[in-house]
Amino acid sequence: MEKTNKKAIWSWSLYDWANSAYSTTVMAGFFPVFFKTFWSQGTDPLLTTARLGTAISVSSLLVALASPTLGAVADLRGYKKLFCMFFMVVGVISCGWMTFIQPGDWFSAILAYSVAMMAFNASCVFYDSLLPFIARGKDVDYASSLGYSLGYLGGGVLFTVNVLMYLKPELFGLPDGVTGVKLSFTTVAVWWFVFSLPLAKNVKEPTVAANKDNILMLTQKSLRQLKGTLKSLMHNKNMLTLLVAYWLYIDGVYTVMTMAVDYGISLGFAASDLITALLITQYIGFPFALLFGVIAKRFGCRGPILVCIGIYSVTVILSTQMTSPVHFYILAAVIGMAQGGVQALSRSLFARMIDPEASGEYFGLFNLVGKFASIIGPLVVAIGVTVTGNARASMLGLLILFVLGGILLWKVKEPALEN
Repeated sequence: MEKTNKKAIWSWSLYDWANSAYSTTVMAGFFPVFFKTFWSQGTDPLLTTARLGTAISVSSLLVALASPTLGAVADLRGYKKLFCMFFMVVGVISCGWMTFIQPGDWFSAILAYSVAMMAFNASCVFYDSLLPFIARGKDVDYASSLGYSLGYLGGGVLFTVNVLMYLKPELFGLPDGVTGVKLSFTTVAVWWFVFSLPLAKNVKEPTVAANKDNILMLTQKSLRQLKGTLKSLMHNKNMLTLLVAYWLYIDGVYTVMTMAVDYGISLGFAASDLITALLITQYIGFPFALLFGVIAKRFGCRGPILVCIGIYSVTVILSTQMTSPVHFYILAAVIGMAQGGVQALSRSLFARMIDPEASGEYFGLFNLVGKFASIIGPLVVAIGVTVTGNARASMLGLLILFVLGGILLWKVKEPALEN
């Protein structure tokens, strides 16, 4: 690999290090806790769970609906990096806003969170779309795995500092843990922005032919392109099966990521116990994301992904029997082993199956499917807890997503590995 390419790959991968601060500290860590105990004071915990699940689903739906048009503009105008950086800035501002939201103002909190989450997801669409332009051949697997592993490590490093700000505020000259949590949102915003700069500086915007179409024309083109892609998929049963399988099982994965802390609070676990469990997941996820990349080179992607899905299925079942924080720690460790693998290898398997000449079009569809994931799962939890009044029972609904996704993935024929 040439030095310039290596620099671009590391600069690109650092964006995962940058934005994982949001997904770890805010999305999976402090926001669910603060939303229940600080911004929703005196509110029924089941109602806050339903509100959070609904907000996640709506924000994911809006990003999914906007992705085709935004993707078309980025492809036709050469705005991939520009859009990635734009949504990064929107996310940074929204995240920083959370620091100043007052107790009991649950609406402003959920609004800031939803905007930040939409910006986070949208930036990832264009971040992923840059991958084919900064790496080629086997380097694609290297870059993809490096990004995920750095994401786990970077998210874990800042989250460790943020946890200390919460548990030991005196070390930072803070009056209490509440102030530590509020300032953590600011540290995430700064971290996200600063570590995005290498991508902005060292990754070139892909060049495209001049295009002067207006937004309406670009929208029409994107819809025609999507229609053509979907029509092509109808004649490619193997690819279609993979995408449907991915949509189902990754929805379950994302729901576990975004709702785990909220679920633990509903079971009565202390916030410090849940945060410790998240740290376990982050630091175990770092080496296992790389390990699964090595395993895939020898055994392919489908088999290891199925193993990860099986781990998630067992974890969901066992989660309904948790009675102590120790149980949560154990499950967090197990999830950490599977989480990085299922994400990295799913992208690698898809890359092996598509026509390289149409990689941009197909990766756009892959991202679209990924954005629609995170809609069904949270709604399953929100509806389940509303109907049954039981947080444990609501989590079992996710088992359907893992089982159906695994069955469909089993039917996918994986291309032979290249030497």
